[in-house]
Amino acid sequence: QVQLVESGGGLVQAGGSLRLSCAASGSIFRVNVMAWYRQAPGKQRELVATITSGSNTNYADSVKGRFTISGDNTENTVYLQMNNLKPGDTAVYYCNAGVTTTRVLGIQMFWGQGTQVTVSS
Repeated sequence: QVQLVESGGGLVQAGGSLRLSCAASGSIFRVNVMAWYRQAPGKQRELVATITSGSNTNYADSVKGRFTISGDNTENTVYLQMNNLKPGDTAVYYCNAGVTTTRVLGIQMFWGQGTQVTVSS
């Protein structure tokens, strides 16, 4: 019903920057919230940042001041600008969206396929 396509991952040295993008498409009536999660090897998936349709944002303590989440409601797209990257930021980053679709009442959660971010020391 809804597809999330991520892009922008890669390999960067510590202190560098990357920008992730995630575009939602499909049977979308309304995107209520979008978020970025990450999962490092051997660890549980953790929330990185969220943004609501009203542009309210929230960040994990570990990324505050370094990462910025933003969105384009007209394009159903969310971005994650990551600055001053650290080796500890190495993970697969997943896009997540809470969507009201044109087919089902209520909010459904959808996931992207993930994009690898590797930060070398």
